[in-house]
Amino acid sequence: MQTFYFTLSLKYDLCERLYIPGINSVIIRDDNGKSIQLPVRNLRLHVSPIGIKGRFRLMIDENNKIMSFEKIT
Repeated sequence: MQTFYFTLSLKYDLCERLYIPGINSVIIRDDNGKSIQLPVRNLRLHVSPIGIKGRFRLMIDENNKIMSFEKIT
């Protein structure tokens, strides 16, 4: 299993783009600079009236299947 940590700070108007039909994933960069493709459905769960702000942990298995995606702060 691999674990990735990253911080996100997106204003609400940018989060609206997560709901555009046809956009199924985004590329994020973890703390070590590694690019990770993440399904937008995982981010949608964390949109609030101010957008998305916080520290996150992503855990994937050996087949790159998401085991856990959570806000940690």
